[in-house]
Amino acid sequence: MEERQVMDELGEEGIAAFVSAFYRRVRSDDLVGPMYPANDWQGSEERLRDFLVFRFGGPDRYIRERGHPRLRMRHIPFAIGEKERDRWLMMMGEALDECSVTGPVRDMLDTFFSQTADFMRNQPG
Repeated sequence: MEERQVMDELGEEGIAAFVSAFYRRVRSDDLVGPMYPANDWQGSEERLRDFLVFRFGGPDRYIRERGHPRLRMRHIPFAIGEKERDRWLMMMGEALDECSVTGPVRDMLDTFFSQTADFMRNQPG
């Protein structure tokens, strides 16, 4: 499966739906939630949505507004270890489940999120 097929199958609406489902979980999470700015939940959600839309072949709003993703640099202020990575992945998996993302698209997203979340780790262990 090619990455572009994620956008072809889910569209911006599908990506927005699972990102929204993810953020509903993050807001009440005691481990990962405090890493997000309490006064900018909508902005956080929009940035992740726009990044994923761009990453999987959609419009480049994220790049036009924010420039290169520099994900690791943007996340370095936060202590991200195995527990944080695993919780983030758990909530994203639950969001994908809630939105009934299955099949090859789900496999591709699971792989992408797993690799990306592990790349964000900046704490030993």
